[in-house]
Amino acid sequence: MKNKFTTTDFIAELQFLNTEQGGRKNPVASGYRPHIEFEGYPDYITSGQQTYLGQDTVAPGEIVLAEISILSKDYFANRLYENMKFEFYEGKHIIGSGKVLEIVNVSLKMK
Repeated sequence: MKNKFTTTDFIAELQFLNTEQGGRKNPVASGYRPHIEFEGYPDYITSGQQTYLGQDTVAPGEIVLAEISILSKDYFANRLYENMKFEFYEGKHIIGSGKVLEIVNVSLKMK
């Protein structure tokens, strides 16, 4: 089976909630795949693999740049734009938020 997370779809700035804000208790490593909810699409959740730029792990409360590869590429075709905001979750538990800085997969870029 082909891995659907093989290409970078966009670069984002991620802000992980700290533990006191209800975020994770432990760091995560590149390859982490939380659920993502994009602004304007509250009824459609996808998974997004995070590959951190310049570091291998991210601790609760940190801000990091990451390459993101989403699972639902067909659904989000022509729907993403730069500065678009999103939240990422473990189940229904929010872990952090992000902002799209650059869209790499042009098929996802809003026209």
